[in-house]
Amino acid sequence: MNQDTTTQHITDGAPLTGRIALVAGATRGAGRALAVELGRLGATVYVTGRTTRTHASEIGRSTETIEETGELVTAAGGTGIAVPTDHLDEDQVRALVGRIEREQGRLDVLVNDLWGGEHLLVKSVFGKKSWETPLADGLRILELGVRSHVITAALALPLLVRSDAPLHVEVTDGTAASNRRYRENLFYDLAKNAPIRIAFGLGEELAQYGGTAVAVTPGFMRSEQMLAHFGVSEENWRDAVAQEPAFAIAESPHYLARGVAALAADPDRAARWNKKSASSADLAKAYGVRDVDGSQPDAWAYFEDTLYGRKDGSADNYR
Repeated sequence: MNQDTTTQHITDGAPLTGRIALVAGATRGAGRALAVELGRLGATVYVTGRTTRTHASEIGRSTETIEETGELVTAAGGTGIAVPTDHLDEDQVRALVGRIEREQGRLDVLVNDLWGGEHLLVKSVFGKKSWETPLADGLRILELGVRSHVITAALALPLLVRSDAPLHVEVTDGTAASNRRYRENLFYDLAKNAPIRIAFGLGEELAQYGGTAVAVTPGFMRSEQMLAHFGVSEENWRDAVAQEPAFAIAESPHYLARGVAALAADPDRAARWNKKSASSADLAKAYGVRDVDGSQPDAWAYFEDTLYGRKDGSADNYR
């Protein structure tokens, strides 16, 4: 059976109908796309974030809201339920989990896409040694990228293991292989490697429940913030290649999301993915999914060959 046929079988109709998902950190970027693609396959998706129609988070973007994400999930064919939540606030996370328990009785899919530290990277992190990084900013990165994940997992997993096939997804930047290289700064390195270890550890613990824990990463993702940084939109994103040649390998947030949605619908996912680290390209190859433009970009292979391997190669050869 070829990949496209496998994917068609897995995602035919609405295979996640009746399944309950929580996408933590779904205001924008990969989190929003993950929620929408799970909804497209029929899931009921609780979506959380800090930016609402009346309040912006520390990121400072008010153009995307968690309420809008919930509406997009419903429009895609699922049921979107927006619950504004700060995942560093234990009481708020307990209230969220309590609400899901009251309304659904269980949780089948937990996606930890919590981050929100981009504003600190250029300001305080990139290009600086760990001791040159303002300590408060470094610790904030660890709160946003590690502590929030641990809090959410610790409080939601008792509900998740009620599922007949619990799935825990950790979203990070980089695969286990690519992150063997130092990630620019100690605080950022820790924040982006920790989710990989979280998935590994939780995969060990969830195995007895028939569960799966996996760490996933996009490649060079065209998030709303990245598009704004380059002054382009999704429609004309290739115009940014003149500013940053590597942007030629960029992918939309829906590329990773489609792969994760296919994984969530895969009855054999535990055997294939438990405790592993996978890129959007890995999932695309396994399930035959494609990005919104029909391509299958592999950014991490492109970077490995051209940036680190010093090989000549066009991004088109990796799409």
